[in-house]
Amino acid sequence: MADKRTMTLNLTDAEMNVLEQLSERKEISKTAVVRQALRLYQMLDARLAQGEKLFFERDLTKEKAELMVI
Repeated sequence: MADKRTMTLNLTDAEMNVLEQLSERKEISKTAVVRQALRLYQMLDARLAQGEKLFFERDLTKEKAELMVI
């Protein structure tokens, strides 16, 4: 297993509430939520760097909206 390092993360009350809600909804730890978010962001960043686009599509109407990531 890879070496692990510790960091302190300061969140606003609103950010902590979101993290706690996601943790409870997914039934995983807050650390696991942050790790998943990092992996997702890394994947999105790599694909966007290759010139790909990210869309959301409504199931019923097939309406698409592009997500802009900074």
